[in-house]
Amino acid sequence: MARLLLIEDDPAIRGTLLRALRERGHAVAASPAAMDGLQTALAERPDLIVLDLGLPDLDGRELLRMLRAVSAIPVIIATARDEETEMVRLLDAGADDYVVKPFTAAQLDARIRAVLRRGAGPAESPVLTVGGLAIDVAARTVTLDGANVELSPREFDLLHHLAQRPGQVVTKRDLLSEVWQVPYGGADKTVDVHLSWLRRKLGETAQEPRYLHTVRGVGVKLSSPS
Repeated sequence: MARLLLIEDDPAIRGTLLRALRERGHAVAASPAAMDGLQTALAERPDLIVLDLGLPDLDGRELLRMLRAVSAIPVIIATARDEETEMVRLLDAGADDYVVKPFTAAQLDARIRAVLRRGAGPAESPVLTVGGLAIDVAARTVTLDGANVELSPREFDLLHHLAQRPGQVVTKRDLLSEVWQVPYGGADKTVDVHLSWLRRKLGETAQEPRYLHTVRGVGVKLSSPS
């Protein structure tokens, strides 16, 4: 079962697809407009978005651009526009697939399953290690040199995000988008405060870092002391 978001303004099409996709075992939410769909996508983080282009408040192409600025959620375009140049333009802009109306629910379901298979990739290791840090993803626990480190849920999410990219500088904007799910920037102070708390719990400071290294004007990276 996949968690889907259907962004479609036509109530008849929206209702038909909702019923058909739910009958095929998917959990489906629906939005009738672009901005409502963007808010739902950021709040619920579905596995895949089915996006119509002819929306009442914003063209779907612009919504695709906005989604791609803050998220890698797979997107299938579902529209009556069948020009090849338009299809190529949308795929280049970040769409994962394109289906032309009219189509059957079975066709759409097959495309959904194909896109999700392509994006599945290898399963994440249950424990991420960086030097003496061990992050158990499933249990949401952290140890440092064998000792437990008590973190808040947000501190764990922040450390987990950085541990998935060891040695890579991650910008504060990316952290706000991916960890706090705040699009289009936000308060850098939020990231700074949580990094300060995290450093304290890891037994280090910004002046004497061991794991968390700030790259001035760019972002922060997690790397092993060795």
